[in-house]
Amino acid sequence: MLDADFFRRWMTTTAAAVDREAAHLTELDSAIGDADHGSNLQRGFTAVVAALEKEPPQTPGAVLMLAGRQLISTVGGASGPLYGTLLRRTGKALGDAPTVTVGDLAQALGTGVAAVAQLGGAQAGDKTMLDALLPAAEALGTSFEAARDAAQAGALATVPLQARKGRASYLGERSIGHQDPGATSSALLITALAESDGAAGGAA
Repeated sequence: MLDADFFRRWMTTTAAAVDREAAHLTELDSAIGDADHGSNLQRGFTAVVAALEKEPPQTPGAVLMLAGRQLISTVGGASGPLYGTLLRRTGKALGDAPTVTVGDLAQALGTGVAAVAQLGGAQAGDKTMLDALLPAAEALGTSFEAARDAAQAGALATVPLQARKGRASYLGERSIGHQDPGATSSALLITALAESDGAAGGAA
């Protein structure tokens, strides 16, 4: 079973990964976006960690809802609302349960990803964060490792795609050949989830 500590660990592990990869994310974004994806997410997840330390939520759902609210209020551009929606809707779907199963999380994450798709009007193959999140949510029912691998493969698969949504879509064919920064950061989020499970000794 996964408790609030696990979800706080997921958010702090994500923050560390974003911190480590911020320059790379901004480099990817400079090719097809506004060159601020890494710095924006870095600021957002730093705020998430600070909020979680100040007043630690006691349920998995509350952890994600707090994280989502922080991202919406501190991250500029499209990333804040999209990531904030992902985490808030996932947290809301988990409800008030003190512990949840991996299956519960997989179902809730699917709800969160669907909310992101609705908000951004994007779908698989549009060269967005959904290209990592959709396969990850589907694979999470199998294992954390399967979700991680699916997210990483999904991010890499954005390279040959032409962007059809978001800032990169304005570039048309010039967006081809570049890895999508949103899909890349989404893969970091799911990779951090798998690492958090490993740190818990495989709590399931």
